[in-house]
Amino acid sequence: MSASLEYEYTPIDAIPRIASSLVHTFSTHKTKPIAWRLQQLRKLYWGFKDNEQAVFDALKKDLNKHPVEAWQAELGWVLNDCLFTSANLEKWAKDEGAPDIPLMYMGLGAKIRKDPLGCVLIIGTYNFPIQLCIGPLIGAIAAGCTAVLKPSESAPHSALIMQKIIESSLDPSAYAVVQGAVPETTSLLEQKWDKIFYTGGEAVAKIVSKKAAETLTPVTLELGGRNPAIITKNANLHLAARRLLWAKNMNAGQVCVSQNYIIIEETVLPTFLAEFKIAFDEFYPKGAKASPDYARIINKRQFQRLKTMLDGTKGKILHGGNMDESELFIEPTLVVVTDTDDSLLVDESFGPLIPILAVKDLDTAIRHANAISGTPLGIYPFGNTQETNRIVNETRSGGVTINDGFFHACLPTLEFGGVGSSGQGSYRGRASFECFSHRRSVVNTPGWMEKLIDVRYPPYTPAKLKMSKAMDSSPDFDRDGRKVQGVLGMILNLGARRSGDAAGRWMVVVFGMFCFHCICVLKLEDAEHHTSSLGNRAYCTPVDLTPLSIIVLPLLNRYPIRYPSTNTSNKTNTHSYSNAPPPSLYNAHRQAIDPSNHLRLINRPKHAQSTGTISNQHS
Repeated sequence: MSASLEYEYTPIDAIPRIASSLVHTFSTHKTKPIAWRLQQLRKLYWGFKDNEQAVFDALKKDLNKHPVEAWQAELGWVLNDCLFTSANLEKWAKDEGAPDIPLMYMGLGAKIRKDPLGCVLIIGTYNFPIQLCIGPLIGAIAAGCTAVLKPSESAPHSALIMQKIIESSLDPSAYAVVQGAVPETTSLLEQKWDKIFYTGGEAVAKIVSKKAAETLTPVTLELGGRNPAIITKNANLHLAARRLLWAKNMNAGQVCVSQNYIIIEETVLPTFLAEFKIAFDEFYPKGAKASPDYARIINKRQFQRLKTMLDGTKGKILHGGNMDESELFIEPTLVVVTDTDDSLLVDESFGPLIPILAVKDLDTAIRHANAISGTPLGIYPFGNTQETNRIVNETRSGGVTINDGFFHACLPTLEFGGVGSSGQGSYRGRASFECFSHRRSVVNTPGWMEKLIDVRYPPYTPAKLKMSKAMDSSPDFDRDGRKVQGVLGMILNLGARRSGDAAGRWMVVVFGMFCFHCICVLKLEDAEHHTSSLGNRAYCTPVDLTPLSIIVLPLLNRYPIRYPSTNTSNKTNTHSYSNAPPPSLYNAHRQAIDPSNHLRLINRPKHAQSTGTISNQHS
């Protein structure tokens, strides 16, 4: 693709016409067939794959991104997303059987359809211009929507390459790109959309939400946040320093999920600072400015914003602080602050500034984190399992990565989104498909159900009221909110209130039954063995039918015991096998009549003891 293409804003008067055209396309149902959606996704994949170098060049010009970082966080991400979505789309789009339908309504065939929302607007941002624009677009295509993509004007080279790929790869009647800044975005928000997907800052998100509310348009907001990393005294400080330095230096800190500040227990602060210096020297042996791996700030406006934040801090700079506006370079800067109202903590830096706040214990760390921002986009605890679990339990955030920086946001198939001030809604993987889909409930009432639903028709009678009440469920709790059980539940659970306790009681019962059975078998061994014949099958029936005997006896009847008997007619004294037990067992039959044994005897025919065979006279 030509590198001489120039970035141009879309004429404002053309925006209503573009939106209207895409709305019309959706109304023709052109985008609904799964085969058509898959074709668009596959063509989009090859559009980016065939322009790999052009994408790398655009990201280098906009953000000075190294090809490795550009592949890992941008192009490779998009290509894998296309492949994953294409491989799973048919499964995602299938109707689902509706869960928890009462038995009497099973005949309605209740199900959930996945319908596309319609024509959607996607507003991207500049820090990951390819990933954060094309990722939502893939979800919209998969769901069967038409879409307008508005890339960020702050990354013009990336915006231009996306426009050229989309226009050459996708159906132009269903997908379009609008270029521009505030006026063009304002014109887009004036149109009626079926959903708006916005990625960016909190201030613009409020404008988008307010405009969407005028037409009751649903929105997904992917915002940033003042994300804390909390390091306890039991953390691996070597790993914490390396991983947090990487997280904050990636894309020169212009990552919405990277830590905005670090809270650390004061006893381990010196060791952490030493590990930080070691990691920095390893990552950038000639310094960050001379490194080809270190990105730049997107523009002068953002550069000045970061410079103002650093100039206003009351903390002490322990590392970095160098800047060069001509190159839009800001060195990774570590600052120890002492006040939660410091300029580096009250706002999201969205740059390579790393404030660190030392506290006396974990209680104080959690309290400060919740006070600075109650709903950040991510939280990153470092410590032992008990400590990290406590941090997760006592805080809120869009996501969590334990003992690392924002790894949860690096998994393209893991659902991702914010909460509260860090956003609403989620996407990535299957969640991207669901983000642009409507779960439509469908039932079909057959004619044969008319008698069953006659209770709903007037005139209403006391009998219909009684029947209506009988169709409803009864509570399994009392007026104090305590769990109660019915008679059947009490019997099945053996009086236990919890399923775990019931399982334990059943284990005791089964074990007791087994022991009782073994005792009975030992008593009967010398008391009685009955056999009878039916064809060639022998039956062994203990006198006392213990509970386990109900299971054991059919097995003995199906697989009878074969007893050896001496064949006296054969001089070689070989043994033949018969279903009859040894003769001594028959003597026990006569001796077993003893009331103290509580045995119930079953009369059996006499057997021919002399030959060791069973008489076949009785059938």
